[in-house]
Amino acid sequence: MEKRKIGALDVSVVGLGCNNFGWLQDEAASKQVIDAAIDAGITLLDTADIYGGTQSESILGRALRGRRDRVVLATKFGMQVDEQRKGAKPDYIRRAVEDSLQRLQTDYIDLYQLHTPDPEVPIADTLGALDELVRAGKVREIGCSNFSAEQLREAQAAAANKAHFVSVQNQYSLLHREPEQTVLPACEQLHIAFLPYFPLASGLLTGKYRKGQPVPGGSRIDSEPYFKDMLSDANLDRVEKLLAFAQDRGHTLLELAFSWLLSHTAVASVIAGATKSQQIQNNVKAAGWILSADELQEIDRILV
Repeated sequence: MEKRKIGALDVSVVGLGCNNFGWLQDEAASKQVIDAAIDAGITLLDTADIYGGTQSESILGRALRGRRDRVVLATKFGMQVDEQRKGAKPDYIRRAVEDSLQRLQTDYIDLYQLHTPDPEVPIADTLGALDELVRAGKVREIGCSNFSAEQLREAQAAAANKAHFVSVQNQYSLLHREPEQTVLPACEQLHIAFLPYFPLASGLLTGKYRKGQPVPGGSRIDSEPYFKDMLSDANLDRVEKLLAFAQDRGHTLLELAFSWLLSHTAVASVIAGATKSQQIQNNVKAAGWILSADELQEIDRILV
């Protein structure tokens, strides 16, 4: 599989999102997905301390025994684990990394990411603590998530000659193009890798949800307000047009979703969750369509 750079890290252009582990998937099912991902050439595994109530990291740690060196392990801190464990203060960062290292059963984290900005802590203080972790060898590279372009620039300026954010992980898909306005240009200017989350727009870009058809029972997009907002008539109309575009060219909607994201040079890896081994195979295959300039223009016209 093609590799791209996140700072000094080489990562597969398809990554595995581990937010389902310990929540929607038990340990046995999670391990099957991890095995399938590694066998398929996926090297970037992305989790967070809050996923599965900290169980995602623990499941990953046990599943990666004896093969830790085969993956680029990314995790996050900063969102509330409980009343005592949250935020981006230096003292908490030192505690959070030790907790993650223990759960992941490793002595280093490849990419340690601030999960969300902390308005109560100066970014220079946060970066100072993260720089200590890099110097101590506990973290190889640092990144952030849910940052605006202005926040990225502020962080870059505050880092000076110390460790700085080499990646940002924000929501981005064919149906959520907000990063194109300011964040993607900032990434290109600052040489920061972009990692899109929700690349399949909560499942809309898999073809699972179609206009005029009932929503499958028990699906997350139908049960949670945040995701249900994606099921607008306008989005369903776009899905029909995108599906026709892909099928006319002998591809699936899933392949269009991945390949379109990877057509942007700032995008280093598309992080997608999976609950079955077959989904891993489909995701890996999806990254192989090289879209032409004419095709990209046609997609822009569809999405207007």
